[in-house]
Amino acid sequence: MRKLQSQGVHHITLNGADRQTSIDFWEGVLGMPFVFEQPNLDQPDQNHLYFDPGDGRLITIFTDEKREPDSAKNPNGIGNLHHLAFAVSRATYTQAVVRLDERGITHSGEIDRGFMDSIYFREPLGQLIELASYKFDPPDGTTHADVLHAAHKLRLQRGAYNIADEHLADAIEMLTVDTTGSLSRVKDEG
Repeated sequence: MRKLQSQGVHHITLNGADRQTSIDFWEGVLGMPFVFEQPNLDQPDQNHLYFDPGDGRLITIFTDEKREPDSAKNPNGIGNLHHLAFAVSRATYTQAVVRLDERGITHSGEIDRGFMDSIYFREPLGQLIELASYKFDPPDGTTHADVLHAAHKLRLQRGAYNIADEHLADAIEMLTVDTTGSLSRVKDEG
């Protein structure tokens, strides 16, 4: 049976409260430019706000001026969204705790995930947000997913519990060798 092959996330849409709450958080806290808005074409009494999370894709929010913000934790059941993770640079990540504290936003503090570092907090409507910073840059011509796939294989071969720096470093070396020519290797192979 043939697949419906995805080629990336097109957009994610969340239900918001009033318009200004969304603008204040998505642009005001996370720095996502507010790029356009229009009515929700399925429910004209709602507005549809569009924000750029930094890669040209979109985070969109349905807003309704009759809805009040509710910061209660969103349900964490089967089929429910657990969290949204946004990539941040290492420089931004190192400033996240201070900047969240300046705003009085409660957060998890820095958490080491082996292949990345994370900080978690809730947006004004209770959705869990993660700021994630990879611990590595992929070699030219490869992706973060390529490195993680190779590091995963190494982790399994070595019986490790999770991906660690050594798996990442070895995966990056392997991918670099596989994708970059070398006169030394040509000589050795000849």
